[in-house]
Amino acid sequence: MTVHVVADHPDKLASLRLVLPRRLEPHFHLLRAAEGMTAAEADAIVVSVDIRTMGNIAALKDLMLRLGRAERRIFLIDDRSHVAQAQAYALGATRVLHNPVSPSLLIAQLSDQVVLNWSPASAARDAMGAASLASARLSKAFAAVAGGMNVDVTGMEEAAAAIADSVMDDGLSNWLATVRQHHEGTYQHCLLVAGIAVDFGVSLGVPSADIRRLAVAATFHDIGKACIPLDVLDKPGKLDPEERAMIETHSSLGYDVLKDTPGLSAEVLGAVRHHHEFLDGSGYPDGLVGDSIPDIVRLLTIADIFGALIEDRRYKPPLPREEAYEVLLKLRGKLEAPLVAAFRQVAFGQ
Repeated sequence: MTVHVVADHPDKLASLRLVLPRRLEPHFHLLRAAEGMTAAEADAIVVSVDIRTMGNIAALKDLMLRLGRAERRIFLIDDRSHVAQAQAYALGATRVLHNPVSPSLLIAQLSDQVVLNWSPASAARDAMGAASLASARLSKAFAAVAGGMNVDVTGMEEAAAAIADSVMDDGLSNWLATVRQHHEGTYQHCLLVAGIAVDFGVSLGVPSADIRRLAVAATFHDIGKACIPLDVLDKPGKLDPEERAMIETHSSLGYDVLKDTPGLSAEVLGAVRHHHEFLDGSGYPDGLVGDSIPDIVRLLTIADIFGALIEDRRYKPPLPREEAYEVLLKLRGKLEAPLVAAFRQVAFGQ
């Protein structure tokens, strides 16, 4: 196999030199010096180029005319928006990965054992794997909480990373469909909310590291439900006032069981405790108001409400995404209006 690596800056080439093993026979080129490359010379191409500039786009179009027959065309992009991903595929990518890319992921995508051409079926397989991993980690964490043991923080972080990678690489709609098909109940809700929160962060241009933290917080957010009796948690119908009050203890219960867990950040603990707080002070458990509610919680609260509205339960069909967004709009004064407006892109799948 011969892999050609094309970048628009020497630093990017230097980074990829450290990643790609010699067995792949990598050849490294700056974009503007790649005029001589032809399809016959490349089994695969890795492109690490800023596709937001017209000059780079024009140069890439010319390059892809000559290399478009290469079986594997992997684009590494910095911009995590859906527009940037669509642009990469329009330029000829068979797979889009996001910087900073995992070396093992990139090498796996170049290996002969992996089918790299992107398709809805391959994306679904990736999402199924991520959802299965995350569900297993959630199950283990809920069992630990119910049994009075420490939660495996590293395992939950791995679950969050898998969710984030799936959503960022293959889109929220694919993630939602996969989760609904294979999971139900509280786990379904946690998986949906984590995916929605990641997509929301991406749409807002949140840095990669912050998206990872948001994914971890979303994955943990309902851990306190492990302390709620299942006949109340999964009741097929409207809760009575006593049952509603019991459900509303889950956020403080989750905080209490996690607060002494080694390796868990204060930010995640705050999200677990406060994801049902509202700007007007009408939320629980602490009745926080306005600026006392952290930014990560404001994002997570919107994702949590939306996730609950669109999830598929035995006793409740999911609301269409457009109708669920209308419910968010009606919560004026409770949710941050600019964030709700920005969430429209997520809700409508734009």
